Amino acid sequence: MAMIRRSCIFLLLSSIISVSVSANEPVLTPTPALLSEQGISTQQQFISEPVVSPEAALQQQKSRLWVKEVADDLSSIQYIDKLAQLYASFAYTPIWQDAFAATELEEQLRIVALSGVSSDLSRRYSQLKHYKLANDWRQYDLLATDTLLAYMSYIENLPEFGRDWLFGTGVDVPLPLPTEMQTGRLLDAIDNNRMRYFVTSLKPVNDSYNKIILAMQTLESSESEHWPGFYQQGIIRLGDRLKDPDSLITILERMGDITEYDADRMRASQLRTLTIELSLGVKTFQKRHGLKVDGVIGPKTRYWLAITPKERIRVLALNAQRVRLWPVEYNSVLIVNIPGYELNLWLDNKHVFDSKVIVGRPSRRTPLISSRVNSVVFNPYWNVPKSIMRKDILPKARRDRSYLYRHNYAVIRSWNSSEQIPIHTIHPSMLYAKTFPYRLRQKPGNKNALGLYKFNIPNDNSIYLHDTPAKSLFNKDDRAFSSGCVRVENADVLALILLNYSGVTDQRFYELSGRKQTKTVGLRNKVQVHLIYQTAWVDDGGLVNFRDDVYLYDKVGGSSQTDQKYTSAYNH
Repeated sequence: MAMIRRSCIFLLLSSIISVSVSANEPVLTPTPALLSEQGISTQQQFISEPVVSPEAALQQQKSRLWVKEVADDLSSIQYIDKLAQLYASFAYTPIWQDAFAATELEEQLRIVALSGVSSDLSRRYSQLKHYKLANDWRQYDLLATDTLLAYMSYIENLPEFGRDWLFGTGVDVPLPLPTEMQTGRLLDAIDNNRMRYFVTSLKPVNDSYNKIILAMQTLESSESEHWPGFYQQGIIRLGDRLKDPDSLITILERMGDITEYDADRMRASQLRTLTIELSLGVKTFQKRHGLKVDGVIGPKTRYWLAITPKERIRVLALNAQRVRLWPVEYNSVLIVNIPGYELNLWLDNKHVFDSKVIVGRPSRRTPLISSRVNSVVFNPYWNVPKSIMRKDILPKARRDRSYLYRHNYAVIRSWNSSEQIPIHTIHPSMLYAKTFPYRLRQKPGNKNALGLYKFNIPNDNSIYLHDTPAKSLFNKDDRAFSSGCVRVENADVLALILLNYSGVTDQRFYELSGRKQTKTVGLRNKVQVHLIYQTAWVDDGGLVNFRDDVYLYDKVGGSSQTDQKYTSAYNH
């Protein structure tokens, strides 16, 4: 019946019904004179409905002109035809009569505005607030509906375009209309007075999102207060004198690294040095920022102490949007957070493994990927990608003729051939990128760049997870050293867990690990893999974590991840 009612109203041949959009403002009815003035004939049709009767076409034209007459700033309205259709369907009654629904939309728009990813949605949010303060409810209603359509489109298109929008480029193009399915959901929500539930459903169904929003609100409560600066240079160790201890205490207190009680007690004691108690607060701060946890204030700790609440709120808001791209449920999934340099594995909703990882350096970024682990390779060969061969290995071979021998490289005639070329027959003049006609393959063994285990994850960038012989690099705090692939600490443990999950016994695993031959074992249970980029989140203990923006994706408007060409393996 609801759909029949909408259809009948939409096809009325009489004049547009004048109804009140707010308590004091009647709806403007388009006049025949205005129709003529706009040069719109009765044969013009809605874009969304290419074939309509003359009577329906006339009604559509009147509805479109109603939108133009109501809007005081037509340039701020994008979906004129769809608005005309929507409002005509409901006899031009206000759509945003539920204050809760309007407030919820504003709050979600506010988070997007704070993230800085869309200048259009930011502008719309500001304009809605302006209309609300001015009690201009007619303008508010029209713009809110148009904005809702834009916001719905933004959410719908994130799976396809989000890895550009949220990682450098921002949303810099007009968004298309939402799909008919989503528009249908909106119509049903309006028709059944369920707008608040519809708008609320646009938020991510994700606990991580809610935690980030709460963290933002905590920071916002102190944003208006004076934020002290901590400018003492040099390395400050336990017992060293502090030039401005109160600023350090205040920053750690407001960031939640020391309690209000402890902060007051430190101030009352007129503390003047970096004490053990204050150093513990510094350690907590360092842990949350992925720094070396030593309680010593050096350049990196000082850098993070200087980040203002405003900037932290922006980064949190941006990462709240990124949460929309990641898996909602951790049933059986392996997640690598690139700026966190960490891997976590869940099997059957249980966290079973975590590990440090090494990711691509900024010039050879690890891309964001969603795939599955389909096999584990024991004692893998390394087919050296052309880019790494030309940029890294050939220059070393020119300087040291024994380099290829010592690192177990074989020279192969081509990518379509397995014929080996004796290294001693290759003239030094050929060891240049433009003249080297062959490919390189590194033999399995302890010197192999992939280590003893390789994890195949099908993708277009030839990226995979693997072991490494360079174990010492896992002791570094910043671990962006590879040429794109992900090196895993304790790769043997990861291999055993994944193979066990697919029914391979421990005995079979150790048997294959003890051999020198290359062996690929397919996984019956192919665990999902997501290589993500999250520079701020709230952990299970409720602590807000921040990480260095190693690829500068947080600087919206810079280069996106698709601007890079990715190579596919370890560069040693």
